[in-house]
Amino acid sequence: MLSVNSKKNRGRPNSVDAHVGRRIRERRQWQNMTQATLGDAIGVTFQQVQKYEKGMNRVGASRLQQISKALKVQPSYFFEGTIDEIWSDGQSAANHADIPPEVIEFAASEEGIELIRAFSRVDDNNVRGRLVKLIKSLGTSGDA
Repeated sequence: MLSVNSKKNRGRPNSVDAHVGRRIRERRQWQNMTQATLGDAIGVTFQQVQKYEKGMNRVGASRLQQISKALKVQPSYFFEGTIDEIWSDGQSAANHADIPPEVIEFAASEEGIELIRAFSRVDDNNVRGRLVKLIKSLGTSGDA
């Protein structure tokens, strides 16, 4: 029999599972890897990868080890930035508290990743400064 809390949260991912899933998605996209390619590398379907990324299916320890190998990171990478880690490390909490959620969301998006990659290839600091000014001027909110 399910407890009241279990019934209330049915269908909603656990916050840690959702965080691990987001980290899998971010890393997979950063590696320019499709869900199907990751699925093939770890022996599951792309639909299963989708479920992992949404936090709907919990990633077991052995599967997480396979994913970390396929995405070329340590398994601990997927837990970085969790609420527990932020609260246990004062410096980490301060660093994360200053980053608005929309910035983190943008950085994890396809456009964000493309922009970050392109920007990081610009070596000239003057050009980088001009690019920032250009992007600010293109913004519609006017609060650049």
